[in-house]
Amino acid sequence: MAAQGYAEGQSVNRPPLFDGEDYNYWKSRMEFFLQGLDFQIWSIIEEVDLVVLNNRENWTEDDKKKISLNCKAKSIVCCALSKKEFNRISTCKSAMEMWEKLRITYEGTDKVKETRIDILVAQYEGFQMQLGESITQI
Repeated sequence: MAAQGYAEGQSVNRPPLFDGEDYNYWKSRMEFFLQGLDFQIWSIIEEVDLVVLNNRENWTEDDKKKISLNCKAKSIVCCALSKKEFNRISTCKSAMEMWEKLRITYEGTDKVKETRIDILVAQYEGFQMQLGESITQI
């Protein structure tokens, strides 16, 4: 019997499933999965927003390699998503664009993160015991 929360299976052959829950856990596992499969696939997602301007008949070997890696990365990311999450990224043209769209959806932009941190710091700094409250109270 599978442990609760790990029903999708822990496999080196199948990407971890993301259904909209616990994005940070999925993101880390997916990064490790892609790197383990082929580090160049991870590099396409992380570093290359694929733009090939040549016509298909004029593609260089490097263009073909990048396009092939991008197609593999897109396929793997799509296989790792529930239908709802797939619909969110289905119009993206590159694996990097898919990854970024998911990141912004679940983590927010850098500005949003900074604002959240500022709010949490202010809440922490304003934290104090209430009148009549003791340290031992739960």
